[in-house]
Amino acid sequence: MTKPDNTIIKETKYIAIMIFIFSIIMELVFLILSKWDITVLYGNLLGALAMILNFYFMGIGVQKALGKDEKDAQKILKGSLSLRTFFLFVTVALGAWLKCFSTIAVIIPMFFPRIAVAMRPLWKSKNEGGMNS
Repeated sequence: MTKPDNTIIKETKYIAIMIFIFSIIMELVFLILSKWDITVLYGNLLGALAMILNFYFMGIGVQKALGKDEKDAQKILKGSLSLRTFFLFVTVALGAWLKCFSTIAVIIPMFFPRIAVAMRPLWKSKNEGGMNS
């Protein structure tokens, strides 16, 4: 297994924190709408964990592709995408099939990383290194 770069760890932590914050908001919305039950919490946990792992393994895939020639890099990234997509499909299928999970609460967290990435520039300082500087 490839040792993850510090950037992958740092960005995965950011995504995990933002998913946690968005998950609390989602739980509160379900509570306010009187639609909350334990399946919402379990579904949220399943979807959130799946997305954190998805983001982490995306970073590992990119790290493995760095320094490779274009053909090998494409092969690595395509394989990573295929495996991660299959993993997310299985996650949603389990969330829909098992009655201990709220299906919608499994699916909603799948949008949280995209929102977190879009919000990233709001917290990233100009002096901080990375892709946005």
